[in-house]
Amino acid sequence: MRTVSFVERVALEFSGNLFPHAMCLGDADNDGLNELVVGDTSGRLSVYKGDGRSPCLSSSSLGMITCVGIGDVFNQGKNFVVSVSGEGLCHVFFLPWLSNPAQDAPAAEETPQPTAIRPTLQQHIPANTKVLLISDIDGDGRCELVVGYTDRVVRALRWEAGAGDCPENPVGHFVQLKKWLLEGQVDSLSTNPRVDGSPELMVSQPGCGYATLLCNWEPGHPNSNWESEASSVSEAQMRDVIPHQTSARIQNKNVSTHLIANIRQGDMQGEAVKSGLFALCTLDGTLKLMGPDSLLWSVQVDHQLFALAKLDVTSDGSEEVVACAWDGQTYIIDRRRNVVRFHFDENVCTFCAGMYACKGGQNSPCLVYATFNHHIYVYWNVGLQRMESSDLLTTLRSRPAFGEQLARLCLDPEDTARVRELVTELLYGPARAPPLGDKSDVPASAPSSQPSERDA
Repeated sequence: MRTVSFVERVALEFSGNLFPHAMCLGDADNDGLNELVVGDTSGRLSVYKGDGRSPCLSSSSLGMITCVGIGDVFNQGKNFVVSVSGEGLCHVFFLPWLSNPAQDAPAAEETPQPTAIRPTLQQHIPANTKVLLISDIDGDGRCELVVGYTDRVVRALRWEAGAGDCPENPVGHFVQLKKWLLEGQVDSLSTNPRVDGSPELMVSQPGCGYATLLCNWEPGHPNSNWESEASSVSEAQMRDVIPHQTSARIQNKNVSTHLIANIRQGDMQGEAVKSGLFALCTLDGTLKLMGPDSLLWSVQVDHQLFALAKLDVTSDGSEEVVACAWDGQTYIIDRRRNVVRFHFDENVCTFCAGMYACKGGQNSPCLVYATFNHHIYVYWNVGLQRMESSDLLTTLRSRPAFGEQLARLCLDPEDTARVRELVTELLYGPARAPPLGDKSDVPASAPSSQPSERDA
């Protein structure tokens, strides 16, 4: 395990309290550059863009926001911002094309005021929401809104459009496709591709476990009546939940668990990976990477892990697992179990990782920390050249110019001792002979065999 330091960061102006799932990154205004969306417990939604310290857009009176998301929830080919409160208020925003407030603000105005926005849709759904997911969970090419609740319930919703539906003025409403009841608390929702490419809905379960939810509803028969099934639990709601345990021996079955799936691995050994990998982390410091039917690795740390994300920090097409603890310790681990650690120097209440267009007009990998002291810090451009530890000789040998220079000097690149000697001479200069008269390097004279005057 090696430790890295990220120094390029932006401190955002923010005052409020956040739930763990009330902050996310995504292309909120459909311009190809990602923004940061934050919702607090006072009902204020803020949208940050670029390196501006203050939000460029905001909305208030949205209830106690517990989770936010960005995605094509209306299935119109555009991204929307979704905010869900603990009271069951679901607000959807269609944002205009945004500009960087730090570039557009006048020189005399240090803190530009955010533009107030109004939701394009407001609808009541069952209360006590905890986490949401916008994704295609049944493989029909349409996105669903999946909501997890504090009473161990997961609901799948879909937008039913009416006549004249458009992004600026949506006409329709969300209807419920299915409801599942799980054994433990729901902390994470994610989708993972199967071997055949179809999506699989996964839910984290306490004790470093997870469950897969069967999406086997009948097309064209949604249930829009929330109250008719709210008080009863059917056998199908339990039967369509398939629990899984990642270990036969569980130390604490009640420990909080988080999950992230569909971890992209690019092209491994010349063949594209069809089935995705997924990772699990627990509050007692366990971190696991799972394949379709096997455990790839398991890591135990001495910190309470409460957030999990995926991020391609090496820009090689493969995503690494990013886990954050309450005390700011952040672990980045790749598929080969190479671990990189970064320490954020404050306690963290909310964490997310992803691509964000902070500077330069392009997305770059970043880490976002929200503290208990009402601050949000964005560490941008956190890319690494490699995950594994390396030394100077290994790095030089990977460069073609170094091999060409050794050939000119008639040196064998495999002669490690001679190459190391050459590098040492280039860095510190050639070895110097000791100066004349230096008695420290003159060998001591041998004892004389002739008798001394005292012996005579």
